[in-house]
Amino acid sequence: MPVTFNFRDMLSARSVMGDTIKDLGDRYDNVWALTPDIGQSLGEFSAAHPDRFVDVGIAEQNCMTVAAGLAYEGAVPIVVGMGMFLTMRAFEQVRTDIGYPNLPVRIMSTHGGMVSGGGSTHYMIEDIALMTSIVNMTVTAVSDPNMLRDLLNQSMDIPGPVYIRLSQGKADQVLYQPGEHEIRIGKAITARAGDDLTMITYGELVAQCLDAAEELAKDGINARVIDMFTLKPVDKQAIIDAAQQTGRIMVVEDHLAYGGLASIVSDTLVDAGVSLQAFRRLGVPQVYAGFGSADELRDKHGFGLAATIEAARNLV
Repeated sequence: MPVTFNFRDMLSARSVMGDTIKDLGDRYDNVWALTPDIGQSLGEFSAAHPDRFVDVGIAEQNCMTVAAGLAYEGAVPIVVGMGMFLTMRAFEQVRTDIGYPNLPVRIMSTHGGMVSGGGSTHYMIEDIALMTSIVNMTVTAVSDPNMLRDLLNQSMDIPGPVYIRLSQGKADQVLYQPGEHEIRIGKAITARAGDDLTMITYGELVAQCLDAAEELAKDGINARVIDMFTLKPVDKQAIIDAAQQTGRIMVVEDHLAYGGLASIVSDTLVDAGVSLQAFRRLGVPQVYAGFGSADELRDKHGFGLAATIEAARNLV
């Protein structure tokens, strides 16, 4: 089956993020940038708009409350920080100060999954479960760094809070040709066509699933790959169509295997009364993952490239 990309250039998502936030600050005088001491990518914004830049220091809870206060006064604050602390240490502030009053705060969460190398305290494998549980929160995850421009620009028209999950953000794979797909919040991308099974994923693992699909094609297995970059509101129709058209679904995510996208997909199918021939979820089991590189840990816990290929073969 044809693949929808033909290059794997590397690009820093943090650079794209910084450039886009600076551009938004130039265009909108109510855009603020805040960080809990993780503001290297905000240098251009802070230089151009020092009166709208706040570094609160290593105090994520305070950062969220300050962002909420600014939003009450008409600002659109963009908070940039390490996601494991923005989502867990500051969860009460995100839920109560931002989600409850439905304020237009944008949370840019770096180090998605197990890319930090800092051990279990610094892995971000609960964030999708946490953020999708917050009423009014829009939840997205970036697979291609260029998507950040579209997501941040579209967020300006969303009245409530938005969560955007990045990987490490230093060297990220470019998956899509410019203009190849419409990047629209709430609408999934079919990154690869296929009718034997569907792999649904997001973030950094979209590239892995595309690689897996290439290997499966050598065996005559045509795998569809869906980039579910919006996890809330999820594209329910894309999930239902995949189930009805391929009959077999595998969810792969750099997150706990329960509570994230796999749970969203299974809930969607059960609620819609759609039956499957087979379903499999690959992700972090109920363990603290240990130390190692992201690739090593995915292999260890059964959702690296080789495990993804093998699970897909077994599903078919």
